[in-house]
Amino acid sequence: MSGYADEPAGFYPSSYAWSDPAAAAGVPGGPPIPNMMTPGVSAPPGPMYNPLAYGGPQATANMYAQQNDAVSQRFAQAGGYTGDDVEHEPPLLEELGINFDHILQKTMTVLNPFRRPDVTIMSDSDLAGPFVFCLLFGGLLLLHGKIHFGYIYGIGLLGCLGMYSLLSLMSVQGVSIGCVVSVLGYCLLPMVLLSAISIIATLQGLLGMIGVGLTILWCSWSASKLFVTALSMDHQQPLVAYPCALLYGVFSLLTVF
Repeated sequence: MSGYADEPAGFYPSSYAWSDPAAAAGVPGGPPIPNMMTPGVSAPPGPMYNPLAYGGPQATANMYAQQNDAVSQRFAQAGGYTGDDVEHEPPLLEELGINFDHILQKTMTVLNPFRRPDVTIMSDSDLAGPFVFCLLFGGLLLLHGKIHFGYIYGIGLLGCLGMYSLLSLMSVQGVSIGCVVSVLGYCLLPMVLLSAISIIATLQGLLGMIGVGLTILWCSWSASKLFVTALSMDHQQPLVAYPCALLYGVFSLLTVF
């Protein structure tokens, strides 16, 4: 223990400096407050926190409110959203391009080949409905023990590329690949109904072949009607219906065999 007594004074140097803000503020007898600033580092700009100037919870709340208002103003000037802009934001499904009203109208147009399609909904290249119908078609074939998901998407991709190339040559105003995929995907719905019927009845007899032929005609007629309406191709529906019938004929082969 005698070794500690031999240590020189100031063996543990300290960098803390003590000041008396109470005496500087004119308050005698106040306790000294340590200054924890590191030597050689300048103080940050702006007023320092003074515990003697603390005005209570209300003053602190006002201070934070002023700071939040200043930040909001700078954010708004930088092009960010304000509170009013957040309230007027579109729904999430609309931002993702999923419109249930358009999906229902397109589905009803496909189910009723004699119904005149709405031109406004044809400009919407919706892919949610075709994706669901392709999954449903593959799921119904899976009930027969046919794992044809790869064939469905492969044949569908080649068919969409072929129809896109053909319609680009036939149409004056031009066509988008999204419109082709949307129309061909929605018009697959009658083939989905045929695959559901094949679960309870065979399609390899005479009645089954007649049903398959009518389904192909149904799909191709609906698809050609939608293409002619969307692309303003007057008196060209039979020319568009023929390649559509070839595509849906391949899907019917997957259903029957």
